Amino acid sequence: MNGAAKGAIVGGVFLAMVGGAGYGVYALVGDAGGGDGKGGGKAEASAQPTKGSGPVTEKETAATAKAFLAAWAAGNEQAAAELTNNDQAARTAVADFKGKAYVSKAVITPGTPKGDTVPFTVAAEITYEGTTKPLAYESKLTVVRGLTSGKPLVDWQASVIHPQLQRDEKLRAGAPASPPVKAVDRSGEELTAEKYPSLRPVLDQLRETYGSKAGGKPGAEVWIEPATPNEPKRTLLTLVEGEPSTIKTYLDAKVQAAAEKAVARFPEASVVAVKPSNGHILAVANNRKDGYDAALTGNRAPGSTMKIVTGEMLMDRGKVAADKPAECPKEVSWGGRSFHNLDNFDLPGTATFATSFAKSCNTAFIKQIKAVDDDGALAKEATEVFGIGLDWKTGVKSTDGKVPAATGAEAAAAYIGQGKITMNPLNVASITATARTGVFRQPLLVSPDLDGRTIATAQRRMKSSVQQQLVSMMRLTATSGTGQKAMSSVSGSDKGAKTGSAEVGGSGSPDSWFTGFSGDVAAAAMVEGGGHGGDAAGPIVAAVLNAG
Repeated sequence: MNGAAKGAIVGGVFLAMVGGAGYGVYALVGDAGGGDGKGGGKAEASAQPTKGSGPVTEKETAATAKAFLAAWAAGNEQAAAELTNNDQAARTAVADFKGKAYVSKAVITPGTPKGDTVPFTVAAEITYEGTTKPLAYESKLTVVRGLTSGKPLVDWQASVIHPQLQRDEKLRAGAPASPPVKAVDRSGEELTAEKYPSLRPVLDQLRETYGSKAGGKPGAEVWIEPATPNEPKRTLLTLVEGEPSTIKTYLDAKVQAAAEKAVARFPEASVVAVKPSNGHILAVANNRKDGYDAALTGNRAPGSTMKIVTGEMLMDRGKVAADKPAECPKEVSWGGRSFHNLDNFDLPGTATFATSFAKSCNTAFIKQIKAVDDDGALAKEATEVFGIGLDWKTGVKSTDGKVPAATGAEAAAAYIGQGKITMNPLNVASITATARTGVFRQPLLVSPDLDGRTIATAQRRMKSSVQQQLVSMMRLTATSGTGQKAMSSVSGSDKGAKTGSAEVGGSGSPDSWFTGFSGDVAAAAMVEGGGHGGDAAGPIVAAVLNAG
């Protein structure tokens, strides 16, 4: 062996160290069994670090990372675990890397330390039942001072093994329980996560729920096992192609493409589009750093988009009418709390309720609480007419909106979409769809015939006269109210909208909400911290409506 590489063969493992300054490449080749009987040979670079105090030094960081990566590459879970601050979790993860993720070879290349952090790359090979495929990725580790030992130790996180692993998740390979599926849109066009990234969690759920029922056969793959059993697995690499079944969704590839492009313009953005005539979900898109499906499972205050429900409730009870005056002062008090309009605007005493709706006047709505004299009125209307909280079974995981009964200041806040009310874009898009037709039709992503699930139905339909007034107010909002700027780009004259901004948790900028309809398409968007409804969420909805 020449001077450029030193190595040791222990228990069938060849551990190579290449490069200068003690850093280089650690490679696990072949069978790591045998040796000390703990899953691998003893790594040459796994000497225990010495005890110290204070913040770890860069020298300690480099030495600890070097020793840990060498032990990991050698498949020596005991030596690797002893170099971390969570012996049990690290021992299991390193052992599973070979034993349950079927890694037959791994070349781990450390990068240059940056303070207490060391980046590294992993070039692995997965071998399962005679099939071998590469799996390459980048990760990093951080070195900290042990609280009791004083030794520099790797701060153990699941993401050390793979960057996509979150707490308590595991890397696995083999034959999955659920066969692959080929999801297609309403016209038969295939929907893939590569083409429509926002659909990845949706497609994963469709596979978990319907893959075995639709007749497919599993192949072999590498996946991330979720921490909780009700979450879908996330596929990282396909080893052997299975035989997919085809699942038809109600999504529309054209609308989905527009939704993906629209949310990409704003951080922390989500949008959903539905078809009012049947409740079919046409598009679901998110652009979020955390990967959370806020479009279907979020729960944030919807702001003034809730005035669609409040306005319908007030007209249903005969307290207001679209063409009748509705006082809109700068400020109003209820339950010991003062409420005001944006920038403290007011409207002339002759202004109609439709104008207050279109201009999003908070006080015009809150002033009606005493006249209604029913603390549960809004909650009842939301459930009985708009189907909110009826346990929607869309075909994938979704979260119902919540409109709890409230008293005092909480009731006043609820009238304008604040307080304890929570919604997501799916819920608000459905509210708009119900307003558009007067009938609640539970949103559906796939047909209930696939699994015989029960679909929610509302207790009653909207009164025809109320529905006509509500639609006229939404049209006014789109043509001369707070939604005019965004909706001016939407083609056609049959369109309506409602804006909303919601202050959540005292954040610096409110959440931006916007919902609208055009023809037989309704959409709603939310941008966390996006500001006023028409500024961020508005353009997203407009783009989706144009595509529909």
